Amino acid sequence: MADAVSIFMSIGLSEQKAKETLKNEALTSTLKKAIEQAQGLLGSASVDKTAGTLLYNMVTRLKDTNRLSFLTEYIITQKITSELQLSAALDFLKSHPQENLDRLEFETACGVGVVVTPEQIEDAVRTLHSLRLLWCENRFGLCSSGEARTALKWADGKIVKNEVDMQVLHLLGPKTEADLEKKPKVYFYCPCEANTEGKSLMEQLRGEALKFHKPGENYKTEGYVVTPNTMNLLKKHLEETGGQVRTRFPPEPNGILHIGHAKAINFNFGFAKANNGICFLRYDDTNPEKEEEKYFTAIREMVEWLGYKPYAVTHASDNFQLLYDLAVDLIRRGHAYVCHQRGEELKGHNVPPSPWRERPVEESLILFDRMRKGMFAEGEVTLRMKMVMEDGKMDPVAYRIKYTPHHRTGDTWCIYPTYDYTHCLCDSIENITHSLCTKEFQSRRSSYFWLCNALDVYCPVQWEYGRLNLTYTVVSKRKIIKLVETGIVRDWDDPRLFTLTALRRRGFPPQAINNFCARVGVTVAQTTMEPHLLEACVREVLNDTAPRAMAVLEPLKVTITNLPTNAQKEVRVPDFPANEAKGSHVVPFSKTIFIEKSDFREVMEKGYKRLTPDQPVGLRHAGYVISVQRVIKDGCGNVCELEVTCASSDSVEKPKAFIQWVSDPLQCEVLSHPHSLSALVDRSVGKSKVFDKFQFERVGYFSVDPDSTSEKLVFNRTVTLKEDPGKI
Repeated sequence: MADAVSIFMSIGLSEQKAKETLKNEALTSTLKKAIEQAQGLLGSASVDKTAGTLLYNMVTRLKDTNRLSFLTEYIITQKITSELQLSAALDFLKSHPQENLDRLEFETACGVGVVVTPEQIEDAVRTLHSLRLLWCENRFGLCSSGEARTALKWADGKIVKNEVDMQVLHLLGPKTEADLEKKPKVYFYCPCEANTEGKSLMEQLRGEALKFHKPGENYKTEGYVVTPNTMNLLKKHLEETGGQVRTRFPPEPNGILHIGHAKAINFNFGFAKANNGICFLRYDDTNPEKEEEKYFTAIREMVEWLGYKPYAVTHASDNFQLLYDLAVDLIRRGHAYVCHQRGEELKGHNVPPSPWRERPVEESLILFDRMRKGMFAEGEVTLRMKMVMEDGKMDPVAYRIKYTPHHRTGDTWCIYPTYDYTHCLCDSIENITHSLCTKEFQSRRSSYFWLCNALDVYCPVQWEYGRLNLTYTVVSKRKIIKLVETGIVRDWDDPRLFTLTALRRRGFPPQAINNFCARVGVTVAQTTMEPHLLEACVREVLNDTAPRAMAVLEPLKVTITNLPTNAQKEVRVPDFPANEAKGSHVVPFSKTIFIEKSDFREVMEKGYKRLTPDQPVGLRHAGYVISVQRVIKDGCGNVCELEVTCASSDSVEKPKAFIQWVSDPLQCEVLSHPHSLSALVDRSVGKSKVFDKFQFERVGYFSVDPDSTSEKLVFNRTVTLKEDPGKI
C-alpha cells in the first residue's frame, strides 16, 4: 500500500487523495497502468503535476479503458494540456466508439496544435465582452470572459480574462464609488411561502398604507413642520382637491425607464387608484442638455403599457415662470442669495461657507435678474438657498446657468432650476398629497419641507421607500448611454437590457412585471432580487396567454420512407393543450419533417429517452411513432439526415418520449442573447404581429420582434421553459 501511495503522490496527488483512491480497486488498477505507460514514454523523466492531474482526471472519467494508452500518449506528449481539451477528447471518444479512429478528426475536435494569438483574443473580446457585460454590472471580467472563452475555445483563460478586464476598463472607465459600495443582502422570493397570489401591490400594502396620512392631515406625519399658516394652507388645499388623494410619477426625460421604475409606477399609480385618487405623469425637464423627444414619448408609452393612464401629463417647465417668481420671493424673504463659488468648489460635503452668503437682498435680486438676462457665463454664478440638508450639505443650489435651448421653451430661459428647488414646489402647485420617492431622497426631506414653508405655500408630505434592484443588470443611464454610443447595444430597447422598452421587445408581458412588483412589495429597506424571479412571473402569465406552436432551432431533416412522396395530411394542434377549449390550429404533415438535432443521438446513453437507432420516439400531436432505418452523414462525418419509418401510435408500444417537429415550415430568425439562429417554425405563426407571444413547445417562450418583415419573422427568446428540454 505504501508503494502505491508513493506512486500516486509522484504525479501530484496529495497523500489523502492517494489513500482515498486506493479504496477503489478498479480505479487504482487503471491509474497504475496509466502511470506505467506514462513513465515508459518519458523514460527517466518524471510526470509533472499538470500532466499528472490530467492523467488522474482522465482515468476517473474514461469509460472505455481500451483508449487508456491512446489518451495517455496525448497527455504525456503535451498534445492535450488542459482540462478543456481533455473534456473534448473524452466526449469525442464517447461519440466515436468505432475501433479505428481518425486521428486528424480527433485532434481537430480537441484543439491539438491550435495556437490562439494575442491579436485574435483582442479582436474576439472586443466583439463579445459586451454581451455578458449587460447582465453583470459589477462582475465585468468574470461574465465577459466566459463569452470570450466560448468564442476562443482553446485560448489561455488568464490571457482572455486580462484582455476582458482591460477592455471593460477602457469602455466604462474605472469603477465609481457606487460600483464599489457593499451591495445589500439579496432577498429571495419563494412563491410557496408567500401569500401574494393575485394581489396587487396596494392590496399587499394595506398595513404600510395605514401609516400614511389622510389628505389634509399632513401635520400628523412625523417630522412635518407646522407653521402659523399651515392649517390655513391645508384648508385651502382641501377646498381645491375635495380631499382627493393625489400622487405623481416624476421621471427625468433623459433616458428610458427600467425595471426599478416599474415599482415606482405601480406604487404611485396604484396607491392613487386604491384610494380613488389621481396620479400625474410629470416630466422633471429641468436639464435641457440631456433631454430628447424620444425619452418623453417612450416614458409615456411605458406607463400606459403597464396599464396606467395619467390623470394629466405635466412638465416642470410648465411652471418655469412661476418658479422664477417664487425664487425672487425667496430672495426677498432673505432665504436665498447669488453666489460666485465655482462648481468644483461646491462638490463634496466639506464645502467652505460662501463668502457671499450674507450679501444684501437688493444686490442678490439685481444679480439674479442679470442671470436671467444672460449676463454671466455658465458656471460663473448660482442662486443658493440658505439651509442645511439632512446629510450636512450646506446651501444647495436653486438655479444655475445653461445656454442650451430647452426642448419645450427653446431659448426663452438661460437659467434652470435644480431638483432640490423644483420638486417640492411642483408638488405644491399640483396639490400632491403623497410625494412617494425612493430612499436616496430621504436626505432631501428637510429641504422639501423647508422650502415650502420658507415660501409660505402648501407643503405636501414626502414618503420614502426602498428602491428595487436586480442583480447582474445594468440600469445606470450613464453606462447604458455609453453602451449605445459605442455600438455595443443597438439602442435602449436592445433585448439584452432591463429597460422597460427592452423587456417589452423581449416579450415580457406588462402583467408579469406588475405581478413581480406586487410580490416584491414596498419596504423601507432597499430590495435586491435575482432576475430569475422576474422570469418566473413572466412564465406564469405566458403559460396562460401564449398559444403553442412547434419550432426547431437546430433542424435535422427526417424522411419518412414508408409514406408516399406526395403524402400530405393536416394535424390539429391545440393552442393550449391543458385547455383545448381555448382553440387550435392546423399544421401540415408530410413525408419530410424536421426535428431538433439534439433529439437524436447516434450512440445510446443511459437515461436518454429520445430518438436513437435502437429507440423510437413519438411525434407530438401527429399520432405517429418513428424508428430510424438509416443515418446519413455529410462529408465531415456529421449527421445531416435520417431515414425513418412511422407507425400509428395506437399500433405500437408507447415510446419513452414525444418530440416536436415541423413540416413545410416557415424559416425565421431567433434571437437568444447573444446568439442568432436560423430556425424553422410551423405555419400557424405566419400572420402574427409585432410583440405577439408564443410558446414553442419544449423550447421556450418567444415574442415577435419589431424587425420582422412580411418575408421573414424574427423572434426574441423571452424566457426558457421551467423544464429542461434535455430531460423530456
